[in-house]
Amino acid sequence: MICQELRLPARDGYALAASLYLPDTEARQAVLVNSAMAVPRRYYAAFARHLCERGAAVLTYDYRGVGDSRDRHWRQIRADYRDWGEKDQPALLDWLHGRFPAASLRVLGHSAGGQIFGLADNNALVARVLAVASGSGYHGHWRGREKLKLLPFWYLFLPASTALMGYFPGPWFGMLPLPAGVARQWARFARNRHYVSDAQGQALRQHFHGYRGAMRFLAISDDPFYAPEGAVRALAGYYANARTEVALRHPCDYGMAKLGHFGFFRDSTPRAAWDEAADWLLG
Repeated sequence: MICQELRLPARDGYALAASLYLPDTEARQAVLVNSAMAVPRRYYAAFARHLCERGAAVLTYDYRGVGDSRDRHWRQIRADYRDWGEKDQPALLDWLHGRFPAASLRVLGHSAGGQIFGLADNNALVARVLAVASGSGYHGHWRGREKLKLLPFWYLFLPASTALMGYFPGPWFGMLPLPAGVARQWARFARNRHYVSDAQGQALRQHFHGYRGAMRFLAISDDPFYAPEGAVRALAGYYANARTEVALRHPCDYGMAKLGHFGFFRDSTPRAAWDEAADWLLG
């Protein structure tokens, strides 16, 4: 297995940092990894190597304005959430398809990575999608104390802090920074019952509905703040014509005390969890 560091152009020419993991034999599958919100591609390196050891070529990348795909201060980056799904992701799907024409194309989406898959106009290239801890971000899918935490964030803290700083100061909220356009659009989505929506608030579903492949959504039982089961099922419903299934997983299924929103891809996660995911994604 080898890893190549690349700079690949998005649909509009924006340079995206990417890492290509190549197996020792001819790749049977080619996997694109769509990261969670503001999470650099390096976070998925151990899981990418695991898939590579199973015979797949794996491409991880940083969305524009994130990780190594940021060449200036966040205040100077003109990008929004839809750019990730409509310009960054589809360009890399095309690149993978061209680089490995004999391989079956797959996508792994973590959190926001499962949301933006439905924005790609070429997602029909993909045979299977595994979405981990990925749900609709509309606040109506939350209940009780978790909803009370979210409402001030979407309506007050995120808009106000972004206006004050000229970008979203993620570390104030336990996150990484984001370009202002991404943060504002993300907040607007979360306040809309359709979540992924256009400037007029109408649902964007053309390419969600156009996808007819297989999708498995892993809901994590101890992830009530970021992706509760109801939100995961709501996002699965956006892909109305896909062959979708929602699988609820508990930390104890893997002999763990906790898993949460980010635990699945940590190198310390039992390989039984990764093997289960790889068996389905590469099957």
